[in-house]
Amino acid sequence: MISDNMIKKLNYQINREIYSGYFYLGMAYYAASIGLKGFANWFHCQAKEEYEHAGKIADYVTQQGARVMLGAIEEPPQDFSSGPGLFQRTLEHEEKVTGLINGLVVVAKSEGDKDTEQFLQWFVKEQIEEEATPTRILGKIKTLGAEGLSKIDAQLSARK
Repeated sequence: MISDNMIKKLNYQINREIYSGYFYLGMAYYAASIGLKGFANWFHCQAKEEYEHAGKIADYVTQQGARVMLGAIEEPPQDFSSGPGLFQRTLEHEEKVTGLINGLVVVAKSEGDKDTEQFLQWFVKEQIEEEATPTRILGKIKTLGAEGLSKIDAQLSARK
């Protein structure tokens, strides 16, 4: 049986996933405002994915017979300086999320909650991709430089 402590921590993670979506939505609108439509598309898709992650955790909490408790969502950063800088911020953010997910796994293990530990493994694997993707995009940006930004922007517009 899942503990009240684990439910509380999962509810917190739902909140963090919703915040992540909000964070990426702000980035999408910033990118659009500076004419990087492909970047904007990528961040819109990323926001949608984060909301799906929140839903996945919320469904699990509900399946465990517990209640999802949504908290206030803090204002995301507004101080973006460039298109490439968005991906550095993305990487830093995803590294924090990885830490949160790993912390949930530690709690599940310490409580002997095998079901939640198994459930969280999907998120552990997902975070590998969540960090690898901005790392790869940052590498392209560094390799191609400012001249290649339009090429990268065009590639990012293909994300669905």
